[in-house]
Amino acid sequence: MNYLAHLYFAKPDKFSLAGNLMGDFTKGVDLSLLPEPVVNGIHNHRVIDKYTDRHHLVRELKQLLTPKRKRFSAVISDVVFDHFLVCHWDKFSVQSFAEFRQHSYRELSLVLDIMPERMRLTVDRMISQDWLSSYQNIDHTGKAIDSISKRIRFENNLSGAIDEVLTHYDQYESVFLEFFPQLQKFMINNSTE
Repeated sequence: MNYLAHLYFAKPDKFSLAGNLMGDFTKGVDLSLLPEPVVNGIHNHRVIDKYTDRHHLVRELKQLLTPKRKRFSAVISDVVFDHFLVCHWDKFSVQSFAEFRQHSYRELSLVLDIMPERMRLTVDRMISQDWLSSYQNIDHTGKAIDSISKRIRFENNLSGAIDEVLTHYDQYESVFLEFFPQLQKFMINNSTE
C-alpha cells in the first residue's frame, strides 16, 4: 500500500502516523532511538506491505501488465489503490476524507524533527502540495507513479504505467474493493499497535 493507506491504518496520533509512513524510510535509521509508538507504526507498515504483496488478488494484477512493467506490479497497485481508497473513502471510514487528511497533515507536521531527512522532505512536500487529495484524480496518480520511476536508481519502464492501468481500470477497482476489506479484517487481528 502507499502513503494514504498506511496513514489510514495508523492510530490518529502523531507518532503512529509518522511510524506508519516511516516504514519506507528506515534505511540507516537506528530504531532504538525512536519513540516506541513510532517503532510500532514501522512494524505495522511492514505487516501491511507483507500481507498486500503476498495476497493472491494483488498478485493476479501482474497479469494485466505488459512484460516491461510486470516487475513493477506491486508498486503500481500500491499507488493505484490509494486512488481507489479516496474514491471509495465513505465505504471505509466514518470520518470525512477532508477531516482525515487535515488531521494527518497537522499531526505529521508536529513530528518532522524525528523523521529521517529524506522522509522529512517527502512529508513536507506531501503537506504543501496536498498529495493525499491528488490521489482523487487518476492523472495525478499517474504522475505519482512517474515520480517513483525517477527515484529508482536504475533504468526502468515504470513511467507511463498509468496508461496500462487505465486500460484495466475496472479490474483494478474490482480487485481493490475485494481486497481492501480483507486487509481491514487482517489488520484487526495483526496490527502491531
